[in-house]
Amino acid sequence: MTKGPASSGTAQAGTSAEDPAGGGTAQAEDAVVDAWRGLLVAHSRLVPAVEADLRAAGQVPLSWYDVLLELNAAPDLRLRMSELGQRTVLSRTRVSRVVDELAAAGLAERQPDQADGRSSFAVLTPAGKEALRRAWPVYRQAIHRQLTSRLTPQQCRELAALLGQVIAVVDLDPPATVSG
Repeated sequence: MTKGPASSGTAQAGTSAEDPAGGGTAQAEDAVVDAWRGLLVAHSRLVPAVEADLRAAGQVPLSWYDVLLELNAAPDLRLRMSELGQRTVLSRTRVSRVVDELAAAGLAERQPDQADGRSSFAVLTPAGKEALRRAWPVYRQAIHRQLTSRLTPQQCRELAALLGQVIAVVDLDPPATVSG
């Protein structure tokens, strides 16, 4: 991934890349692009690394862990599929497939919503709770090894606060639609 046509793909603090739209430089815009690029690159590298650590330890895949974690935190260990789709980092279609995979493995089950026949619940099973418990130390160690070992506790707090601000705004603002 590069910032612009003349970029080597790496940005240095205090440098300015060529503006691909106008051919000039824009220091403030570079910081925005650098932040966005950093977020994308960090995500693209950290997620597979954590996934590999879970796989190497014989634990559930990261997508399963995400769903199990949300179900474990839910009242009565269950969520409507639509709620689960909103809480996880997966697409709604992927959440449905993961719940099917978890059900086939005995880690979750689908239950019909008696109040709304069009909807169903995903429910954490005792085996799912146990799988989550077993995966947690590996997941925690992977996060530490891949991310927090490179940051101070204060930097971790700052990163969490900054990302929390972004998440709060994105959750409040619906995505823009493009008319064409």
